[in-house]
Amino acid sequence: MAVLASTAAAAPAAAPGESKPLVIGHRGASALRPEHTLASYAKAIADGADFIEPDLVSTKDGVLVARHENEIGGTTDVAAHPQFAARKTVKQIDGQRVEGWFTEDFTLAELKTLRARERLPQLRGTAFDGQFQVPTLDEIIDFTAAESATRGRPIGLIPEIKHGTYFRGLGLAMEDKVVATLDAHAYTRKAPVVIQSFEIGNLQYLHGKLGSTHPNVRLVQLLGDPKERPGDQLRDGPTYAQMGSAQGLRAIAKYAQLVSPGLRTIVPVDADGALAAPTTFVADAHAAGLQVVPYTFRPENYFLPKRLQDARGPAAVNAAGSIAEMRAFIAAGVDAFFTDDPALGRAAVDGTAAPSRER
Repeated sequence: MAVLASTAAAAPAAAPGESKPLVIGHRGASALRPEHTLASYAKAIADGADFIEPDLVSTKDGVLVARHENEIGGTTDVAAHPQFAARKTVKQIDGQRVEGWFTEDFTLAELKTLRARERLPQLRGTAFDGQFQVPTLDEIIDFTAAESATRGRPIGLIPEIKHGTYFRGLGLAMEDKVVATLDAHAYTRKAPVVIQSFEIGNLQYLHGKLGSTHPNVRLVQLLGDPKERPGDQLRDGPTYAQMGSAQGLRAIAKYAQLVSPGLRTIVPVDADGALAAPTTFVADAHAAGLQVVPYTFRPENYFLPKRLQDARGPAAVNAAGSIAEMRAFIAAGVDAFFTDDPALGRAAVDGTAAPSRER
């Protein structure tokens, strides 16, 4: 898979689907450790992830940190810090009302006083709450470089720029900072890197900025809910459904090398809760020259199609069901995929036995 696995000394390009799909640790190994912590990334790498994913937001002082959203009430213990109580507020983020605490209202030094907590405690427990800091992109790159050297294999990074237009409006644009950070580290000047966004304009900007000077860096267009529009196209831009059409995919291929839709865009679920026949999405994307990277496989019964669930209840980790779901997508021809449990993704790709998964 030359696009995803490309390095500065890349081999000749392979056709989409020619190699085994790559396993991407979604926010690390977020089914097993609090998401976007070095512990989560460490677990993902130990469990065989080819790439790890830091979602990027900005602090008040312009530092890039890893959080799924700029609202941090759900993933840190900020609510337990009385000195920050007055910073709870309501904001409009990409047209949505959001209440809570926001990274752009905190300096990095202040964020470092917080500790991560599990975003889905009802399903995944709280055993690791309070143990881990919010990491910066610099820290994640240094950590990944050390892990790569120790393990003797490349470990890719697939950062997502969150809410690019929103942060640009605050004077905290992230695109140039991401590139500058990648350039500042020897590891990310050569290692496989893929930059993600749900927006269009920032990917087009990065396409022009990166040009041919960053042969190890690729771009992936994320596709959200079919009826929604990108955050920089809220009024009159294309819907994600339109972007995912054969014509829309050809337009994406003018500035990106990969496309990342939700799971059901590729393999729907029928009325009985069984996996249905794949759509034409993978074939259409490959015809446009794009690789396909769906999101997100989660191992709990709660997230699985009804026919793949077992009888142990919604919070139970169903390794067999999750692997069966991933293998349906592998058969459909995807080039990589995001999973909250990379060990199960590795088993699905390699045909190995599922690891034990008991909480």
